[in-house]
Amino acid sequence: MIVGDRGILAIESNITNVLENQSQMALGSFLVHIGEYTFGVNEPNATLLGCSYQEVCCRLERRGMHQFPLLVSATAIEVATAYLNAVYFGEPRVKYFGLSEEQFLEKLYSSKVIWASDGDAAFDDGGHILQFDVDGYVRVLGFLDTVKITGASGAVVEQWLDADFFYSTLLDWKISFEMERSRQLKTRVL
Repeated sequence: MIVGDRGILAIESNITNVLENQSQMALGSFLVHIGEYTFGVNEPNATLLGCSYQEVCCRLERRGMHQFPLLVSATAIEVATAYLNAVYFGEPRVKYFGLSEEQFLEKLYSSKVIWASDGDAAFDDGGHILQFDVDGYVRVLGFLDTVKITGASGAVVEQWLDADFFYSTLLDWKISFEMERSRQLKTRVL
């Protein structure tokens, strides 16, 4: 099942085995398409979908609250590099956009701008997605761990989307996923 526009923003999920456990929900795959790039492991049994589902629900509940104003004017490659340095590589830097590493990390986590990777196997492809609410828009950045290795701006994809489009895509996927899971649970019981 795919919801949205693959050339702009879309969420794709596949259920290979539905589970009754509400926290696990189903075994399958969860992909996010940003521009022409896809983030997530495209394998039938890549992950339990409960974590991805809950993250979409949290994004919807916090609409307009994923804010980190210091990063709005920074380039996508600057944001991706700083994020990877601070979160994964621990490379010493004097400042992260005027903040210490500790302050930068605290703001990253408290603002909930990190959509993926959230520790879920769905993004074991090395994919990372950051979401920033900026007035009536959403800035979405997607990149792989390799941006740190290559330093190439082509390794980062960025989309500025109307907030209504962004959040309606998430809501449409959530509803479609719930319906598909419910249908499969009923079919399994019969």
